[in-house]
Amino acid sequence: MSAPVVIAFAGKGGTGKTTVSGILVRYLASLGKRVLAVDADPNSNLNEVLGVELPTTLGDVRENLAGREKSGEPIPGGMTKAEFAEFAMGDCLCEEDDYDLLVMGRTQGQGCYCFVNGLLKTQIERYAKSYDYIVVDNEAGLEHISRGTLPHIDILLLVSDCSRRGIQAVGRLSQMAKELRLEPKSEGLIVNMAPSGELAQGILDEIAAQELNLAAVLPRDNAVYEADAEGQPSSALPDTSAIKSAMGQLYAFLLS
Repeated sequence: MSAPVVIAFAGKGGTGKTTVSGILVRYLASLGKRVLAVDADPNSNLNEVLGVELPTTLGDVRENLAGREKSGEPIPGGMTKAEFAEFAMGDCLCEEDDYDLLVMGRTQGQGCYCFVNGLLKTQIERYAKSYDYIVVDNEAGLEHISRGTLPHIDILLLVSDCSRRGIQAVGRLSQMAKELRLEPKSEGLIVNMAPSGELAQGILDEIAAQELNLAAVLPRDNAVYEADAEGQPSSALPDTSAIKSAMGQLYAFLLS
């Protein structure tokens, strides 16, 4: 079985990055692709976009182990710490009918994320070959990606709103990706929440000035807001919704 296509999302908060990630996961799954969705943001909410209960997270596993070490509680069954962690991580994979979900989660207090990052890397490597696509929703910056938690990055998708300042912020992320030597095979810009799905010439000029590769323009869709307000998963919107109708252009970019 060939290696999966690893798609990493990045972008500042408020741009709809997690919503777009979740909708892409559902879109790929609807095409019959085997998809692993990874929520690598410590502030986990990709499960809400997908409409599934938050599974046991890798952060939960870390806290369990840390608590046992602090209290002196022995590892059950005579297992080593590594063996127990491997056993516990089996509960972290949330298996749905058409995709699976793995959530990083967070540690409590001021603990270091290094151990959780290591767990995430181990789990992704463990499951990778079972999927056609791995879609990773990251925290706002690129620091998490730079820690080597992904086996590789095929496609880096930078999400912005349709403002000039937003495009400039994504331009800085693109430059940071080069400085961090992430070296994705391709990099694309997704402009989200565009009125009527169109961009003003000034925004197009700014995209060119920042030397960004425009992958897709997604329209502002009131159905996304309404689903969120009602506590419904936005990724489950009907295919006729404005944002889902525009996903074809993003998929075309992924195949290019």
